[in-house]
Amino acid sequence: MESKSLPIKIAVTLSLFVISVIFSACSSDKESTDDRSRYALTDVEPIERDFDDIKSGGVLRMITYYSSNTYFLNQGIEVGFEYELLREFARENDLALEVIIVGTDENPFELLNKGVGDVIAANYTITPTRREVASFTRPYNIVDQMLVYSVDARNRPATLEELSGSGIPISVRKNSSYYFRLLELIEEGYDLNIDLISSGVDTEAALMQLSNGTLLSTVADDNMFHAANRYMEGLIPGPTIAKSDTIAWAVRKNAPDLESKMNRFLYKHFRFSEDRDRPRRSTFLNVLRRKYFEQSRPMAQYYNPDWHYQSIGIISPYDDIVKTVADSLDLDWLMLNAMIAQESSFNQDSKSWAGAVGLMQIMPRFVDTAYEDLYNPKINIRVGAEIFKEHLDHYAYLDSTNQLAFALATYNVGMGHMADARRLAIDQNRNPNSWEDVSEALLKLMQRRYYQDARYGFARGIEPVRYVEEIKNRYRTYEAIIALAEQQQQAGFTDLITPVIRRP
Repeated sequence: MESKSLPIKIAVTLSLFVISVIFSACSSDKESTDDRSRYALTDVEPIERDFDDIKSGGVLRMITYYSSNTYFLNQGIEVGFEYELLREFARENDLALEVIIVGTDENPFELLNKGVGDVIAANYTITPTRREVASFTRPYNIVDQMLVYSVDARNRPATLEELSGSGIPISVRKNSSYYFRLLELIEEGYDLNIDLISSGVDTEAALMQLSNGTLLSTVADDNMFHAANRYMEGLIPGPTIAKSDTIAWAVRKNAPDLESKMNRFLYKHFRFSEDRDRPRRSTFLNVLRRKYFEQSRPMAQYYNPDWHYQSIGIISPYDDIVKTVADSLDLDWLMLNAMIAQESSFNQDSKSWAGAVGLMQIMPRFVDTAYEDLYNPKINIRVGAEIFKEHLDHYAYLDSTNQLAFALATYNVGMGHMADARRLAIDQNRNPNSWEDVSEALLKLMQRRYYQDARYGFARGIEPVRYVEEIKNRYRTYEAIIALAEQQQQAGFTDLITPVIRRP
């Protein structure tokens, strides 16, 4: 039951379209250019938290949206272009990656400056308005902004000149770069009909509403359009309204060290050529581009209406089993799911180098269950949950926070190493009932001068310490997603709303 993963595992799932459509009340009022000042992104002063503070805490917090090109689950596994790119940065800097999903009516720049997250990684264009409230890293992509029509739109102008005065509503979010580009075009003399939609409707959701005929036109980056057009019916390309926009990560203005670290990382993967038209990309970045924007297989799976795990409020394909087991043992089903994601990434056939098997990575020699049965999801989850329950009961005299941390760490590293760490904490006049103190002792058990006198010898203490932190991070994300799902259920949206897609 050891952790095999890098320190970067957070898993959530929820239907993007349901999240978006429920809050997609539209405004058809055309905004004048004088209204630009109404939409200041944030007036929150940034907290003091730069790379050294992040490194000290061991966790980088990524602010993003739940969508197929930023961050989502594919059958329980966390994926997404932005997620995988930032995960590589976190891995190189030995950091855990925690995902902060922007909720309805939340402002990502406020979340950034308040310190809820450390970087916005959401396919954001660098704009003067955004530069007022955040700093941006060097770019890692170049895109064109293009108009996209629904096949239901009778009037589909092919040029900006034809679009001007046509009256066709162009549906965009007021906090998007698309909105401000449309305002610029109005200032240049084009007569455009801007239709403001809820900030909860991101570009991908707007394209889905075009596919379904709910909207008549919107604006999208060309890479997102071409990826979506492989699987959605009824999307018609229109004129380009902006060329060569740069995409980058946003960080706090007072975090120059973090920005510098990220710039060095991105420089390895994306550089401009002399003519700027043919940027040089690393093999790693080209693989990600093909995966999410060219081949787009994850998007096909994400939108597949036959895949029933994409329903609202579902965390994993094993939720029904997990809930049944959790109820019978008085455990938290979200916590069990967080453990399964960490242990096996929801792969029921998983087997570690040490011989741990199944969803909860059970060591066969420590249980009375037949080896073959441990690959049965129902049996494996129950056996793992019972072991975890035993650990919780063992530490029942501790407060709930320490009880959970100790039980999780014991599940990962074993009772013997935990006992050694607690004895070491006592020897150093620290509290053996405090996870903060015992986690430090676990790290010391990686040093010869400490483990040579320990009863169970060397322990790779970094693994249980990361294990506890990552599962707690993932659990908090699960809680936030389930809360959103409950809000939608109360509003009457209980089923998946599926777009019309084109089969690959």
